[in-house]
Amino acid sequence: MRTWLITGASRGFGALIAEQALNAGDAVIATARKPADVTARLGEHPNLLAVRLDVTREEEAREAVAAGVARFGRIDVLVNNAGFGVLGAVEETSMVEAERLFATNVFGVLNVTRAVLPHMRRQRSGHVINISSLGGYQAYMGWGVYGSTKFAVEGISEALQQEVAPLGIHVTVVEPGFFRTDFLDEQSLVKTALELADYDETVGAMRQFAHVANHAQPGNPARLAEAMLVLANAEQPPLRLALGSDAVARIEQKHAQVEVELQAWRSLSLSTDFPA
Repeated sequence: MRTWLITGASRGFGALIAEQALNAGDAVIATARKPADVTARLGEHPNLLAVRLDVTREEEAREAVAAGVARFGRIDVLVNNAGFGVLGAVEETSMVEAERLFATNVFGVLNVTRAVLPHMRRQRSGHVINISSLGGYQAYMGWGVYGSTKFAVEGISEALQQEVAPLGIHVTVVEPGFFRTDFLDEQSLVKTALELADYDETVGAMRQFAHVANHAQPGNPARLAEAMLVLANAEQPPLRLALGSDAVARIEQKHAQVEVELQAWRSLSLSTDFPA
């Protein structure tokens, strides 16, 4: 039996992944700001421990991990899932809005990961799974600051994978496209307080798209949760895992664009070294 620690486990991806893990016979430390919300969503289960965790508070991360280890003895899979989005132009996003976003989406990941890694290092095993986004691989208008938090998670994950691989610990960053969750609802998505008319054709159009696309996204959240079990069961899990046909298509498109641009500017790029 493995033990999972899942942040943001009271709803959305976190709750669905927790359900899959419990159905597989694993133990789950399911965290949320209000543990009662976890129990209301997942019910009572002998292998479930609902724990309070505001990921922006490092002390709470350490306490949640300690409670989970005291109950189950180990942590085998960490899913850093807690997070939210901000929709607005880069210029429209205030410092307060940006700092709040980074506090959860980036510093929260660091807080929980730092709390879990000493136990995984002691075990010489474990799997850190960081939930990023398609927006963490290719930025897009209206999602610039949100995407920057996910770009940060991607960079942290790449470096962490190199650091902990010799210790028997795996790291995967998961890049979902648009899935039919509540992400585009007000409880998960904040729109910037400032909206500038000059961005109506770009960011304004994205705001309208987000409204129309809400609960009409192509991705099936239940299948994502099933895919996470496949990922956790893999002997050699990937560093990156794109989920959703839209994510795969956008990543392929970006690769092609980067290759074209790299070749177009190749001579200038190579001209900046000292002579051989």
